[in-house]
Amino acid sequence: MRVLFLLSAFPNHISHHSQSLALNLPPSTSNPKLILPTAFHFLAGLSTGTLSAFLLQPADLLKTRLQQSPTTALLPTLRSITSSPHPLRLLWRGTLPSVIRTGLGSALYFSTLNALRQHVARSNLLVPPNIPLLSPATTSQPSTLPTQPSSSSALPRLSNIANLTTGAIARAGAGFLMTPITVLKVRYESSLYAYPSLSSATRHILRTAGPRGFFAGFGATAIRDAPYAGLYVLFYEEAKRRLSTLYTITPTLLPNGAAASAKEMGTTRAAPINFLSGVVAAVLATTITNPFDAVKTRIQLMPERYGNMAVAGVRMVREEGVRSLFGGLGLRMGRKAVSSALAWTLYEELIKRAEGRWREGEKVVV
Repeated sequence: MRVLFLLSAFPNHISHHSQSLALNLPPSTSNPKLILPTAFHFLAGLSTGTLSAFLLQPADLLKTRLQQSPTTALLPTLRSITSSPHPLRLLWRGTLPSVIRTGLGSALYFSTLNALRQHVARSNLLVPPNIPLLSPATTSQPSTLPTQPSSSSALPRLSNIANLTTGAIARAGAGFLMTPITVLKVRYESSLYAYPSLSSATRHILRTAGPRGFFAGFGATAIRDAPYAGLYVLFYEEAKRRLSTLYTITPTLLPNGAAASAKEMGTTRAAPINFLSGVVAAVLATTITNPFDAVKTRIQLMPERYGNMAVAGVRMVREEGVRSLFGGLGLRMGRKAVSSALAWTLYEELIKRAEGRWREGEKVVV
């Protein structure tokens, strides 16, 4: 929560000093908007990812335990954990690698996604001409429509194919960088290994598989994460658009007779729409990509048995049936629904507040 407080104060702090920055920096870097977006999107992603990872770690641990073996059931696993001498410690086992992976991964993902979306919006790439390039929160152009839907989004509005593509590319890049942390997290959470610490897990992987062992299951991870992220952004933006149409506003007329630009929704309306859209998007995207998650977990836990994605998938279906590809779906769906909806809702709210304060500070500079 302290991180969230610092983030909310960050843009305001910069705006107080933006005039001095503009005077001291060379012309090519005197515009502070060149600095704020990437830095703030990174910090916003870091804080929201860290918070959601910590709160939902027990669900992630239970999902890993369920996927490690077809004979593992949820209730017996949960009973064995709660009956242990330190149930809370065991439920939050693997929190450190999970927080590092999700926190840093979210920071890389959101900052990369923002850069890609802004580039697509400004260059008209993958954007049909009938779709506004920017959301009401990011444009100052007046509207001439008598009424128009108010948007809950603080992000550029793109086409479906642009949402799908940018989400997939951003997640694939962040996922590759986070794969070693993911392998450590999965091994540490599993009951197949009795690692006393993360350092011992690291040494064991290096000793038995070498550096390559830290990238076990990356193929399945990429095929899971890239489509998941692309589908999530696609479903999320579409759900927001449809839900936002239920709430319309009439722009105020300016003295010259033109219509003022539509205002974005307030937090009381935008946050529930964004959260519900996040839940819907996560449920749909998780269901579609769960087979890749089940395969990834098996490869990372037992690389010598399952080898690669194709071998693992065929072996799981042949020995355990198609149902094995959907092991842990309920837990993963519940965790993804809450974590993604929470992360995106907080992220959009932080961005919206930051842009509002930054625009106020920019007026002083100009």
